[in-house]
Amino acid sequence: MKLRVGLIGLGDHWQTLHRPALRMLHERFDVRAIYCSVAKLAENAVTEFQADPVDGYEAMVGRDDIDAVLVLEQSWLKHLPALAACRHGKAIYWAGCLDFDPDADTDFRQSIEDSGVAFMASFPRRFAPATLRLKELIATHLGPPRLLFCHKRLSLHEQQTRLSRRGDPTAPVRSQHLERSGSERGQNASHGHVEAEATMRNQLIELIDWCTYVVGGQAESVMSANCYPTSPWDYRALSLRFTGPLQNPSRGQSPDQKEEDHTATAQVSCGNYIPAKWQEAIGFRPPAAMQVCCDHGVAFVDLPGTLVWFDDAGRHQESLESESPLGEKMLAQFHRAVTSLVRNLSGLDEAFQASAILRAAEQSSENGQRIRI
Repeated sequence: MKLRVGLIGLGDHWQTLHRPALRMLHERFDVRAIYCSVAKLAENAVTEFQADPVDGYEAMVGRDDIDAVLVLEQSWLKHLPALAACRHGKAIYWAGCLDFDPDADTDFRQSIEDSGVAFMASFPRRFAPATLRLKELIATHLGPPRLLFCHKRLSLHEQQTRLSRRGDPTAPVRSQHLERSGSERGQNASHGHVEAEATMRNQLIELIDWCTYVVGGQAESVMSANCYPTSPWDYRALSLRFTGPLQNPSRGQSPDQKEEDHTATAQVSCGNYIPAKWQEAIGFRPPAAMQVCCDHGVAFVDLPGTLVWFDDAGRHQESLESESPLGEKMLAQFHRAVTSLVRNLSGLDEAFQASAILRAAEQSSENGQRIRI
């Protein structure tokens, strides 16, 4: 079945992720309409895919020749395109903001669940070849994870993109919470400051979900010493504790072992602490995207397709670059979700859970205590 889709926003990953995937999966997706606030980008995409330009998301989701919408960027529209799609019964691929408020966005979540449409939140790290191979190794060779180090240092491109939106490269990156008060919340916050916070929060939510996916369980508690909402958005770090029965008991492990032994700790951090003008420093010795210490070995992951792991036999290095590109994997999964007879809400609960953990980390910073989730 070929899905007729509309694109809402094109986003920073359009050229590297979504555009190539839509071209390769032309037998599964037919791009019929495009709504994008960047005129030149929209014009190029309309020409390439022979699609119709539209003036608003409401006009798009109301079209009879649209089966699904792909929301491909974070914007001031927030949840409005998805809510409109729900009202018109259109499936939703969500690559927008993942920073859902577990309390304030309850109605949005309920609207998705009640609409009956398929919904998929974009978590690229889950679909990366290195991540899928790591899950295989955990089940077969490495054993259950005990300790994870997961760090994201914003690249030069990511910093320059954000700085260009902020305007002044020398201005300190501060949270919009500093400039909120009562009903005038956020009125005086510059767009760049809001953009900096949104970028960091979205990255942290993706990292939290990535660790949760690799461990294969839900976090029990979180602790942080620097996730203050009012502090500059240049670095955030938190510690997650996972407990519970293991999905894949390791070799030689007794099934009678106490559950307290089955624990894992994840150290998650995201940084923007090197100024964009220090180009050489940003790319110097970047840390592994994830380091995982397991019962029988350790693995180092660099996305999308590099994995180095060690066990008693020594070093093993795997390059998985020949596998299907990440964008194709995600859109193929969305196509299956829409065409399946079983309704799929992939990523909705996970996004809300990761957002709740980030807010709990902020609470932990304020009161100095580990917060149970």
